[in-house]
Amino acid sequence: MMAFAVAGATAVVGVLSLVPGEQGSQAAQSVARPPSPGDPLTGDEITRAGQIASATWRSHMTTGRAELLYVERDDDKEAGDRRRADAYIYDYRTDRLVVRTVDLAKGEVVEERTGRGVHPPPSRGEETAAAELLLADPEYGERVRAAHLKAGGRPLVSAADLGLRALTFTPRPGDKVAGACETHRCVRLFVRLPDGSWLDTSRIVVDLSAKKILTLEW
Repeated sequence: MMAFAVAGATAVVGVLSLVPGEQGSQAAQSVARPPSPGDPLTGDEITRAGQIASATWRSHMTTGRAELLYVERDDDKEAGDRRRADAYIYDYRTDRLVVRTVDLAKGEVVEERTGRGVHPPPSRGEETAAAELLLADPEYGERVRAAHLKAGGRPLVSAADLGLRALTFTPRPGDKVAGACETHRCVRLFVRLPDGSWLDTSRIVVDLSAKKILTLEW
């Protein structure tokens, strides 16, 4: 098993106040200043690094077989003054975490590392995918729709109508129901209803690798 340092990526957005004269010109130059090696990734850099890293994965991503989790600055000291980013991609077909390092100046992937059993926090895309699997379940989907209608007074149209939060799930030793989650990508999903209450999903685990819902035994 390989170990990865996992941290969320942060984008810093500058706000430009347009004022007349020299002050406005200096402000514009300050905002336009290229980022220094130690600066956080900009929003544009995060987007570009993700596109470069996932270029060969897009067919898998569109079919739900892989997910770009997030992008963060590469802090490898050997990178020197080069602007580099690490893109974290999860491959559900092989249950591997793939970390691709992108050299932003070159516009290419310069390093790739993989590991099994490594599970960073779920992405927003995974939260939505988990909710869609929950809604597709004949039993739980109907319960969620009924609870949403009661709480909000309107029918549930899609997973986008729900307040969602997902956490990585790790099974207990000997867990008969969710034992596959030792290697699979599994999450616990918390669902907030329109009235601010939370749906009771304490026994539900979503296996994103197998694309199915698991019900825990107490």
